[in-house]
Amino acid sequence: MSTYFPSGKDLARKRKWLVVDAAGQTVGHLASEIASILSGKRNPRWTPFMDMGDSVIVINARLAVLKGAKIDQKMYRHHTLYPGGLREVSARNMFAKRPERVLELAIKGMLPKNKLGKAMGKKLKIYPDADHPHRAQ
Repeated sequence: MSTYFPSGKDLARKRKWLVVDAAGQTVGHLASEIASILSGKRNPRWTPFMDMGDSVIVINARLAVLKGAKIDQKMYRHHTLYPGGLREVSARNMFAKRPERVLELAIKGMLPKNKLGKAMGKKLKIYPDADHPHRAQ
């Protein structure tokens, strides 16, 4: 019996869309579950060098929860590449302005840091409220 290797056409046809409701769920726990779905590790035919994951739509990102003192202590940092250009935003401010970004950063931080991880991240859609434009999926 020969070893099964899926082709790109097989994967495109078998890829499913999953809708995940983030209301009342912890950001870290939810992010790890979604990262495993995006990477395809729940697929029994998972192969490490192929993107075998399903697409995920996350709704109600505004209602996700950060446990403990993380809401006040966690800082999101990025640098503008100019001298003195370090920018810091607290988790409370980030949740107020862009709640979907908090989940996106948590999920993408759990994906591989290579081309495959970037392709997995493109299958993720996050919306702050319950309405989303992907009803047909």
